Amino acid sequence: MPFCYIESPVGRLALEADDDCVTSLRWAGAGESAAEEAPNAVLKEATRQLDRYFRRKLQRFDLPVLARGTDHQKRVWAMMRDIPFGETATYGGMAAALGSGPRAVGMACGRNPIPIIVPCHRVLGAGGKEGGFSGGRGLPTKRQLLAIEGVVLL
Repeated sequence: MPFCYIESPVGRLALEADDDCVTSLRWAGAGESAAEEAPNAVLKEATRQLDRYFRRKLQRFDLPVLARGTDHQKRVWAMMRDIPFGETATYGGMAAALGSGPRAVGMACGRNPIPIIVPCHRVLGAGGKEGGFSGGRGLPTKRQLLAIEGVVLL
């Protein structure tokens, strides 16, 4: 599967795709340096859009994604893609809309294979509390991504 590395303000990212869709975005491990294939068209476009996002010039990703997971996880991930740039949702609010529970939504967020592009960092706990974040350095990375979007947590 084609992949590439991207240097970003939140750390070195590893981006994977199949022929047509982004399938994974993760934080590269310390010292990770596998040989890259030449990026395909999807990876080139994803890299371009991520660069624009980090420079605050892109507010909505327009990329084909293929996230593998349960039906519930896919519904949560689809709902996250609808949270506008600079805005947040809550685990509880999403759970109510999906007929689910907040913990199930939180677990789906934690298993999101394409963070940033599928913006799980925009999901907060009740009362605007941070909740969790499994990418990068955890909550500091979540705060950094929200700050890029102009969201300041109290």
